Amino acid sequence: MLKKSIIVATLAALALGTAALAQNPPVSPSPIKRTPIGKTEIPGGQYEVISAVVEIAPGFKAGRHLHPGTVQVQMLDGEFWLALDGQPEKTYKAGEAFEVPLKAIHNEGSVGATPAKFIAVYIVEKGQPLVQPVK
Repeated sequence: MLKKSIIVATLAALALGTAALAQNPPVSPSPIKRTPIGKTEIPGGQYEVISAVVEIAPGFKAGRHLHPGTVQVQMLDGEFWLALDGQPEKTYKAGEAFEVPLKAIHNEGSVGATPAKFIAVYIVEKGQPLVQPVK
């Protein structure tokens, strides 16, 4: 089960990285660092829970995308910029928490001089890419 969890978490991280590259030119090293910390399938359901520590380089914007589920975020360090379509842009700092609603189209990134670091809990549909780019 641990091996399966690691594989799924790695694929999820790659999916988000691919979405970022689809929106922005390739950057080396990667401006997004994800460290998977857990994955749980919801028994009898169509969803799974994937959690990770995420760090985004200062000034990097991911490009418009959506997630096939809800994302809960707890900020650890730095400043995180979120622009949900149809809503005012917001910036979150260490100690703050927020949620990205189911399939909400948005852009996000790190602002300020330090990386944005947070714990993300993705409650997403099984078998779907963690991130889906949007034009």
